[in-house]
Amino acid sequence: MADSMLWVMLMEWKALIEQDKQDLEEISAQTSEKDREKPKKQRSAEDKIGRLKYHEVLTKKVFAQNERLLGELRWIRRRLERIGEAEYSVCDVEGFAVLDEVDREIVQRIREAGMPGVLPKVVAADVNLRGNFDLRYYDVSRRILRMKKRLHFETGKCLFEKRGHAWALTRFAFNSYDEPIEAEIEVSTTRSEMGLGHEKEEF
Repeated sequence: MADSMLWVMLMEWKALIEQDKQDLEEISAQTSEKDREKPKKQRSAEDKIGRLKYHEVLTKKVFAQNERLLGELRWIRRRLERIGEAEYSVCDVEGFAVLDEVDREIVQRIREAGMPGVLPKVVAADVNLRGNFDLRYYDVSRRILRMKKRLHFETGKCLFEKRGHAWALTRFAFNSYDEPIEAEIEVSTTRSEMGLGHEKEEF
């Protein structure tokens, strides 16, 4: 009786062990199928170097492309200028040279002065009255030089020129603003010639 009971128990254990083996085989087969169905995901550049560094690299690339495009545009403008096909409007000139409202007021005041030009301290006083700014004469001189440099860098043209200690717009700037300057030049030329003639007669 005891032997038969032991034999039954052994058979049950053997059946349980076989069942466990079958369950493990099924689970391993299912996991292997899932692994085959889902390929290994490759890491992106953002995951490899980090999101902040990745966006920094992209920003530098965009800036480099923009600088290259701007350089090509400058080259095209210089070529058009050589063949006499370059025309600049007021919007073009101010877009290249003027940065803010203070620069625009300075250009307007020097433009109103005409060919003789105007001193920086006079420009500073008038602009301060117009826009409630706090400019000094050296602030005006610095802004004039910066605007002149920016326009020359983009187009090869100058916006201002010196008349003694005063500043005046160049012929290129007057042409961009469609202002008649030929008559003023002729008047000043005839006056200077008359003055020279009087001096010769005195001698």
